[in-house]
Amino acid sequence: MIFAKLIARIFLLCAFFTASAHAALPIQTWQSATGAKVYFVENHDLPILDVEVNFAAGSSFDHAEKAGLAAMTHGLLGLGAGGLGEDQIANRFADIGAQMGGDFDMDRAAVSLRTLSSARERAAALELMAAIIQKPDFPASVLEREKARAIAGLREAATQPESIGAKAFTKALFGSHPYALGADMEPETLEKITRDDMVAFYRSHYTRNTAVVAIIGDVTREQAEAIAAQLTAELPQGASAEIIPPVPLPDAAVEKRIPHPAEQSHILIGYPGMKRGDADYFPLYVGNYILGGGGFVAMLTEEVREKRGLAYSVYSYFMPMREAGAFQIGLQTKRDQTDAALGVVRETLNKFIQSGPTDAQLKAAKDNIIGGFPLRMDSNGKILDYLSVIGFYGLPLTYLDDFNSKVGAVTAQQVKDAFARRVQPDKMVTVIVGGGAK
Repeated sequence: MIFAKLIARIFLLCAFFTASAHAALPIQTWQSATGAKVYFVENHDLPILDVEVNFAAGSSFDHAEKAGLAAMTHGLLGLGAGGLGEDQIANRFADIGAQMGGDFDMDRAAVSLRTLSSARERAAALELMAAIIQKPDFPASVLEREKARAIAGLREAATQPESIGAKAFTKALFGSHPYALGADMEPETLEKITRDDMVAFYRSHYTRNTAVVAIIGDVTREQAEAIAAQLTAELPQGASAEIIPPVPLPDAAVEKRIPHPAEQSHILIGYPGMKRGDADYFPLYVGNYILGGGGFVAMLTEEVREKRGLAYSVYSYFMPMREAGAFQIGLQTKRDQTDAALGVVRETLNKFIQSGPTDAQLKAAKDNIIGGFPLRMDSNGKILDYLSVIGFYGLPLTYLDDFNSKVGAVTAQQVKDAFARRVQPDKMVTVIVGGGAK
């Protein structure tokens, strides 16, 4: 508790960084002797170390008959490792004030650590993290308990309109592509998962030569090299990461209406968007801010909420992945306003694609994005996230340094051209939960 309170005080006093402090983020990178890629930012402003290890082990590497295996494998890593039980692991982290975390999506599975950088605490925390990543036990009793919890969660989610819509949207948008596998997770697929399945998945996907290690904080380059080696030396030696195929584009519009007693209709509309490192990334990013990503100043909010009162909130976003993730528009509206709201959204999107943004809209969007950029970089934790993304997806080391200039260089014509090429309104997927039959 003492160390946890100390960390909290440190963050309250010192966690925020100015934009000038990271005008040129000094990212160091190398390949460790184990084959892992390492991305490191040395920063001695705080006595804190943040580390994350990423693997190509997301839900897209599942198999339909046992969908959920990737997520369960990731979830059990810290629930028994190196002969230590989950309570022992949790207590040891608590004793040194360290925090374990993780991330999981279609592409990747990650394990992260935040600890004090003092020698004793750092060594103890890294020893635990190394055991979790490299020596997971996958206890059979814990697996059965976690399967039961996950199954109960799935059954509860199957009654909620948000979850029903998200699953149906993912399946409709990605079809037979691996990105749909996460939505195939059902109680029946989880029941089939065995400890042997988890061990096999771990050995084939949590490998030293495909690991990406991100490090930021109060350590030297020499210490960072030792940390990366410690966390990857005993990982399985596997083959190259599996290749995810391109996402096929829909050849016709799909509209799916799912009955539900909810008072409001839940509407999702989308199309395969863009991938990481996409040439159209910045025009689409800026354009989406104008369309539906800018909150109360966005066009969709103005047309759907402010002018017509058809929804409290409406949004749009791109989710870039290794291959094209979703471009998604979402809103909730009263059941009897479903078709009216849907019509306004489609009309607004069509007009934006046909005409592009005005000069005033473009300037306001760029000013807001650039003005808010320092908040993306105001803590080691946020920078760690970017290091992981840059490393995992092979983005330029200058990605963050160049971000504002890339945004500032976007023109209205580039936005118009990018949306016209990349979003096809007549071939979009639409899922409506609770709106009834048309």
